[in-house]
Amino acid sequence: MNYFITGTDTDCGKTFVTALLVKAARAAGVDAVGAKPFCCGPRTDVEILAAAADGVEPLAAINPVWRQTPAAPRACQMSGEPAADWAGALAAVRDLAARHTQVFCEGAGGWLVPVTDKLTLADFAVELGWPVIVVVRNRLGALNHTLLTIESVRARGLVLSGVVLNNADGLDDEPKRTNRAVLEEFCRCPILAEVGRDEAKIELAGDLWRLADPRVT
Repeated sequence: MNYFITGTDTDCGKTFVTALLVKAARAAGVDAVGAKPFCCGPRTDVEILAAAADGVEPLAAINPVWRQTPAAPRACQMSGEPAADWAGALAAVRDLAARHTQVFCEGAGGWLVPVTDKLTLADFAVELGWPVIVVVRNRLGALNHTLLTIESVRARGLVLSGVVLNNADGLDDEPKRTNRAVLEEFCRCPILAEVGRDEAKIELAGDLWRLADPRVT
């Protein structure tokens, strides 16, 4: 099964988590790759995803739309760069899915980042139709951002597979200690994992290892 990885904001750890999922799947013998159809600014995230899949795909296949300006794709267009090739990006991700057993497709920024003058990354996820995983930077403010994102995912009729909490900030305060319990009460979906800044692998909760190995039933 393929998955769309979104986040509560930019720099919440989507690439880090996506790379961990790709590595976990490949370690289990699954032909998995990452994808980042839209990248704006440095291409570091794309290089991380390529390395996670042992370089089996070139950067252009993983990331068909690359813009130099570190802004939303629509903002890049308004600053003079070419419009994002929506159809080309969709075709590229679907081509990856046709060549590999599993694709973890990472968004850019948060769930509703504008890609064109009318379409957002949420619309891109809807066109793919894949289950969604939400990456959350575990800190003060995470509850509101997470619940709003989950509400929007479900409003579009997509399956929400669960949430991954990213403890990259290394905090040990009350929000970090309680966010998981509150989200478990409110979001009605699994907390798939918690990861820290130095994690080398991802440990998914219970039988949800099947996220990284679609052969498990």
